Amino acid sequence: MSHLPPPDRSAPDATPTPRLRRDLLRWMTLGAAGTQAPWLLAACTSADAAADPSGGKCPVPAAETAGPFPADGTRASGRSLNALALAGFMRPDIRTSVGGASGTAAGVPLTLKLRVVNAQAACAPLAGHAVYVWQCTADGLYSMYSDGATSENFLRGVQVADAQGELSFTTVFPGCYPGRWPHVHFEVYSSAAAATGLPAGDWRLVSQLALPESACRSVYAQPGYGDSLRHLNRLSLASDMVFRDGHATQLATVTGDLARGLTATLTIGMAG
Repeated sequence: MSHLPPPDRSAPDATPTPRLRRDLLRWMTLGAAGTQAPWLLAACTSADAAADPSGGKCPVPAAETAGPFPADGTRASGRSLNALALAGFMRPDIRTSVGGASGTAAGVPLTLKLRVVNAQAACAPLAGHAVYVWQCTADGLYSMYSDGATSENFLRGVQVADAQGELSFTTVFPGCYPGRWPHVHFEVYSSAAAATGLPAGDWRLVSQLALPESACRSVYAQPGYGDSLRHLNRLSLASDMVFRDGHATQLATVTGDLARGLTATLTIGMAG
């Protein structure tokens, strides 16, 4: 029997929570509409630049659903799991579980480099903002939710932006499961205290990072990624249920090589 997770917009989470609806309205009101590999971030379109007060230099990612597996204290998939309350959860390396769990996720090494900036103030860095990320394993499982990974909390973690608004995570390249383009979820909070405190869901932005097709195809040709390539062949960014309405502001730049590890980079512009 398959243990692959359902698409992110499955029935229990198809309707945004009241908190997400509020943030979507706030977002729209504020004006948000080794060797280098050959896959690079596409330039912002003119439409993206028009929605970005900085002129396209620090694009504002679209607000998206948190999906059915956030473990951020809000109710999803019939449960209110909260990884943010775990001791040791604020860590740069998210490959190994914490808080009494000890499993380690395998896969091609990936460094996530994020930069949080103020899109309404000439891309000024937002030092002190916290980012919570979570993703699936190489075989498409989400810790805390998926059969075979419910006792683990790996591939989830929080980091705080430095004086330049920068932060990074050491992780593995996520697999591709049926119905969804390869991605990483993230939530941006005003501070570490906001991320780990109450009320749950006190984020400023919830969105998703998309990974370039060329990088995905190279990774999925490696051992350990199961049916990821087969699933990818049935998908496109243009048809993905999350990214089909525009993904230029969410598509990461990926550099590096498979032997030494890859790096995915994204600037997250905050509208207000």
